[in-house]
Order: sequence, then C-alpha cells, then structure tokens
Amino acid sequence: MSYNGGMATRYFQLAAEQSSALQTAYLHCQDADTKTRYQAVRLYGMGYPVVQIMDITGCSRTSLMEWCRLYRKHGLVALVDHRVGGNSAKLTPDQIETIQQTLHRYTPAQRLGKDASFGGGQFWTIADLRRLVQQE
Repeated sequence: MSYNGGMATRYFQLAAEQSSALQTAYLHCQDADTKTRYQAVRLYGMGYPVVQIMDITGCSRTSLMEWCRLYRKHGLVALVDHRVGGNSAKLTPDQIETIQQTLHRYTPAQRLGKDASFGGGQFWTIADLRRLVQQE
C-alpha cells in the first residue's frame, strides 16, 4: 500500500483465476482457521475495506497483512494451518496418571514431609507439584 493524497492505494489485487482458486479452496477446506485465511485474502484482493474484512473474519489487521504477504510469496499452500496442536507435555500419560493419583490420595505434608511443603502441607501448590515431579 502507498499513501496517495488522503487515499491509500492498494497494490494487492487478485486476478479472476486467483480469486476463483481461493473460493474453491475455501469451499473444500475443513479447517476453520485455514478457511478464514482463504476468505480474508480473497476479500482483501477483491478490494474490500480492511475494517470490513476484520469484521467478517474476526482477524486482526496484522494477521491479514501477514496472510496476504505469505500468499503473494508462496500461494495457496502458505495459508494452510500447519500447527500441530495439543500441548508439549513432558510427561507420559502413565506418569501423569500416577501423579494425579498421588495428588488425590495424599496431602503435600504426607508425601513431601511437613517441612518440605508450603502452607502447612494441607493443599497442593505449584511448588509442591514441581517437587513431586522431580522426585518421581
């Protein structure tokens, strides 16, 4: 975009076949985040106002501009959501289950000792849990 006497000139415009490809990808996509990207880039490339695109898709201006930049550089594939999801658990499911059982059966004072736990050892704290995980 450039500033031109009070009006911004948009350099990003989609050709008819690009708009059609984004629409087709949008219609066949099952992932909501990727669909949002397809729709936002298509609307921007068709000349819709940024504020209206943000309202329609719920995206931020920063995200919209980043998606358009990625699309111009790499095409449709750049808009696909590549996040894996989930969390980055460091413990196995069995270890998590063992710790959960310990938390339900024992107080911190019983498991870690009265002097080792915080708050009198009656209720588990993050610090207590950290010590328990390190011990196990």
